[in-house]
Amino acid sequence: MAEKKYDVIVIGAGPGGMTAALYASRANLSVLMLDRGIYGGQMNNTAEVENYPGFKSILGPDLAKEMYASATQFSAEFAYGNVENVTVAADGTKIIKTDNGDFSTQALIIATGSQYKKLQVPGEKEYSGRGVSYCAVCDGAFFRNQKVVVVGGGDSAIEEGAYLTQLASEVNVIHRRDQLRAQKILQDRAFANDKMKFTWDTIVTEIIGDGKKVTKVKTHNKKTGEDSEIATHGVFIYVGLLPVSEPFQNLGITDKVGWIITDDKMATAVPGIFALGDVRKKELRQITTAVGDGGIAGQNAYNYLESLKD
Repeated sequence: MAEKKYDVIVIGAGPGGMTAALYASRANLSVLMLDRGIYGGQMNNTAEVENYPGFKSILGPDLAKEMYASATQFSAEFAYGNVENVTVAADGTKIIKTDNGDFSTQALIIATGSQYKKLQVPGEKEYSGRGVSYCAVCDGAFFRNQKVVVVGGGDSAIEEGAYLTQLASEVNVIHRRDQLRAQKILQDRAFANDKMKFTWDTIVTEIIGDGKKVTKVKTHNKKTGEDSEIATHGVFIYVGLLPVSEPFQNLGITDKVGWIITDDKMATAVPGIFALGDVRKKELRQITTAVGDGGIAGQNAYNYLESLKD
């Protein structure tokens, strides 16, 4: 069966992917957004968004609907599909194999995002969005003057923990080792912050709530063997991020971890393949930065297709 052909295919329909589809379709290109879930990505798991320009506060799923309406206003299409692999033909055609059929394009935009490493403990999934968070910038404001815990000891955990001290009454960093892995300058700032305390050699074994929100965590000290409980309103987990880039490992566009490397035009090492948002190797992963990446990627996909006509 022949592949369905489009000028541009966007894999991933989060905020960045939808923005790329908007820009490309507005340039009168045929565009398909492919996603293994509903459009909106992680916005659908966010109760309220308070740091997206134009809205003082908006529910994540509502913002996803608004973006989808914009993304499809110039006839961009959306289809469900779990991408299994991508190959590049001799003529530069990109062939995308999915569990919902095969597709082909000259310009491919990867917007598959990243996923948080999980603790894999009881209560984590149940209380996600109800006290369990993976983003202090996104959710910190909901814990003003409350006690929270941060799980982790790397740069992200300490940076986000420091951010939370501007909002929370206390930030307890729970780390499985007896020293932090974060950069020395970040450690110095953290130790000098009166609102930050540290629980060493300890892992979280369970997240407990009252059925509506988090109330405490169970912990285990790896050195003493002692099991304890820590009362808290929020659990911010920073034990790492993983790029969703498995189908693209064969293309030679990722680093050793799997983050896709691009230039400032969102172009990868393969002509006609672009990447944006959280799957990129980048510093800040937010809705706003994904949208910015999306505009750049969508415009440069058009520029690439125009260059093929020369």
